[in-house]
Amino acid sequence: MNREFLKDLLSTPSVSGYEEAIQQKALAYGKAFAHAQLTDPSGNAVSVVNPDAAHRVLLCGHIDEIGFIVTHIDDSGRLHLAKAGGVSPRLYIGSPVQVWHEGSKVNGIIATSSDLVKKEKIDVSDLLVDIGAASKEEAAAAVAVGDMVCADVPVRELMNDCFTCRALDDRTGAFVVLEAAREAAQQGASLGIYAATTTGEETTGRGAYHAAARLKPHCCIAVDVTWASDAPGTNPGDTGEVKLGGGPVLCMGSAVNKPMNALLKQVAEELDMKVQWEIAGGRTGTDGDTVNQTDEGIPMALVSIPLRYMHSSVEVGSWKDIEDCVRLLSAFLVRLSQELDKGFDFRPVRP
Repeated sequence: MNREFLKDLLSTPSVSGYEEAIQQKALAYGKAFAHAQLTDPSGNAVSVVNPDAAHRVLLCGHIDEIGFIVTHIDDSGRLHLAKAGGVSPRLYIGSPVQVWHEGSKVNGIIATSSDLVKKEKIDVSDLLVDIGAASKEEAAAAVAVGDMVCADVPVRELMNDCFTCRALDDRTGAFVVLEAAREAAQQGASLGIYAATTTGEETTGRGAYHAAARLKPHCCIAVDVTWASDAPGTNPGDTGEVKLGGGPVLCMGSAVNKPMNALLKQVAEELDMKVQWEIAGGRTGTDGDTVNQTDEGIPMALVSIPLRYMHSSVEVGSWKDIEDCVRLLSAFLVRLSQELDKGFDFRPVRP
């Protein structure tokens, strides 16, 4: 598994709506194993194995991240912001940030004060980016309204094969999608594998819809992150017990296809791999929801990576969990190839 490639993805800002630069990296990586590559107006990048195969499976891992968009430059030269995705403004007070203007990075800091940190409720309107400019004119020479802003946090290795960075949600899932397609191709999977690093999941869901509507797959595996219940302040009783380093997380839920889940579980058992389970009583909050309701309805299963401190700039994941997700999905794709040739039925109820 290419850890350096994932670290490169994590170092590349891709606030939702601004994914072009990172998608070029996804396409470059996919060229090594893909038989074809596709893009579309939503900005998706799709690396395809066996494009002429009769059966098609879509793998979705969204490559956008939460962040901010510059909305205004005030007379003091400070930048005002709007949210792009599910940002918690309080977590960003005093944080270093990157402002990206026409491909160039401008360093900044979210301004802090004793009055601000004491506020009971922090809104995005309370956050001001200080880039060191002394006036509106000086700031406007370096940045502009519409520029993306994200936390400035490098990858840091932690104990027990854990690591931390911003945007593990869902850069890790996008990485797993590409790696699983690559390994499945090496293992001889014969079905058509459409490994899509999708756009806009944190804001609009546009990427998953474009991919599913255009490619018309027979089924989909969404790869995303999920809340680890071993983090402070979490409750295993909410959606299930999920631990960092405990293995891939499969989802039981209304939106998830039961025959696909059963096959994923069987493949994991054959690999002697532990899996964890989460419960989604309704929507899963992932690209899988969008794909599931596209066209005539596309059977979907969700494989998730445990994550601590989601939607912060200090998300924590496990290299082992990511490696196991790649191993499970690549083996599943090989098995699904065989089962589809034998008439695998996605229907949980049959006449």
